[in-house]
Amino acid sequence: MRSLVVRSIVLVALLIPTGLVAQSFPTDNPILKAIWDEGMNRSQVYDLSQTLNDSLGPRLTGSPNLAGAADWVIQSYEQWGIPARTEQYGTWPGWRRGTSHVDLIQPRVRSLNGVLLAWSPGTPDGRAVEAQVVTLPDFPNADAFTSWLPEVEGKFVAISFPQPTCRPDGAWQEYAGTDPMAQMRARFGGGGGTPATPYTRMRDARQAADSAWRARIAKTGLNARTLPAAIGEAGAAGILTSEWPNGYGATRIFQGRTNDAPTFSLSCEDYGLVARLAENNQGPVLRAQADAEFLGDYPAINTVGQITGNEKPDEYVVLSAHFDTWDGSSGATDNGTGTIIMMEAMRILKAVYANPKRTIVAGHWNSEEQGLNGSSAFATDHPEVIAGAQAVFNQDNGTGLISSLSTMGLLGQSEFLGRWVGQLPDNLTRNLRVQLTGSPSRGGSDHASFICHGAPAFGLGSDSWDYFSYTWHTDLDTFDKVVIENVRQNAVLTAMLAYLAAEDPETMPRDQRVLPPNRRTGEPGQWPTCRDGARTGPGGE
Repeated sequence: MRSLVVRSIVLVALLIPTGLVAQSFPTDNPILKAIWDEGMNRSQVYDLSQTLNDSLGPRLTGSPNLAGAADWVIQSYEQWGIPARTEQYGTWPGWRRGTSHVDLIQPRVRSLNGVLLAWSPGTPDGRAVEAQVVTLPDFPNADAFTSWLPEVEGKFVAISFPQPTCRPDGAWQEYAGTDPMAQMRARFGGGGGTPATPYTRMRDARQAADSAWRARIAKTGLNARTLPAAIGEAGAAGILTSEWPNGYGATRIFQGRTNDAPTFSLSCEDYGLVARLAENNQGPVLRAQADAEFLGDYPAINTVGQITGNEKPDEYVVLSAHFDTWDGSSGATDNGTGTIIMMEAMRILKAVYANPKRTIVAGHWNSEEQGLNGSSAFATDHPEVIAGAQAVFNQDNGTGLISSLSTMGLLGQSEFLGRWVGQLPDNLTRNLRVQLTGSPSRGGSDHASFICHGAPAFGLGSDSWDYFSYTWHTDLDTFDKVVIENVRQNAVLTAMLAYLAAEDPETMPRDQRVLPPNRRTGEPGQWPTCRDGARTGPGGE
């Protein structure tokens, strides 16, 4: 009974119709008021986000999950009366994740927090494998590494740096305090400079150890990307990795880099445990099981919704967010939140602004995580959209309120942004920073696929909410991290910007600023060069 009460309290907190609170507008524009009313009082953000993240789950490029989620997006748009489609732009190695489990069975028993990496083979026939763990030795040179390789046959090999502490830096800074003796020496002599603290000593020691581990890998003659393939080819039972983002309990989870051995990512704490046992000759043995299947070439698709303009159908406002995710978790804030913002904005616009002047397109891009491939391919395949783009609005950095907007190096846009933002209610703009002039994005997210062509593209930057420490590409990027109120407000803001851009009687100019010199070479700044999206590929980071 108590769980139902708690859930009810949570739902009430998330679903309070804040639009009922009196909201003043700088203008009497009835469409803007209708967008606010529809988005704040009849929001579908909670239901859409819960379904996408909990039920449909992660959307790895080349996976059945992504294809199924794309079908759901199309069905949602069709229910709202919005035509939608998928566009295949190439193929990608298909891969299906099954169950996986890792246990320490010697010198003691512990179930480990671990998961098979994407595009990694499973254990033979999906059966459990028991094997000893070894860490990568510190070789004098590449020949010594080559001589050692046959010894990995039938063993798990730990190849990542084992963190000496999995407490975040902020905790050390807050609780470790200062070294009283160091302070005394600094005050009365016997030692100059800034007094050392337990935190700085730990930080410096960790940095030194990390550098030493990187040197250890370099002495193999390989690097972090090529080392797994050599170990897999040598017959290892499996490979162990760990990438810690300096947040409690978080682990970054990417992909395996060999088709010859299953690669497991372990949490910071559990990887450190196993590595210490191996380094201290205490005989760690793991039992691991993983089910996975390679599916051959799999369609690489973008999913597109469109409301066609009635006066200028060949001019476009593009709502942009990547749809693919890594699959260590649900991909809730990277980029489920961006996906829901654009879906909800389209739903709102269809409800209150069904006949826009310009065509409004929502692009849900594939393979952003492998290099902006879906959006780059769309830009290549649709020169008419590039030529007719009035504005592209892209969101891709988490669940925080949208708080920044940049003109990306195009001159003359400040007049348009000022005109549009000036019509928005204070609730949406009081913390919004607009960077005038700016510089064109060269990567990072999908607006770069449009600005390189000179199309007016804007990144809708959000407040942090510890994005890079806790949810970006981690196992913690789950539905509970979504701040529903923020996403609801962001969808309303995006819908209003799309409406104003679609209705503006003038066309956005594309004059480019003179870019500052390259700080590294001193050469004149150059506008970023466009590239076609990869139409096939093995996966990447």
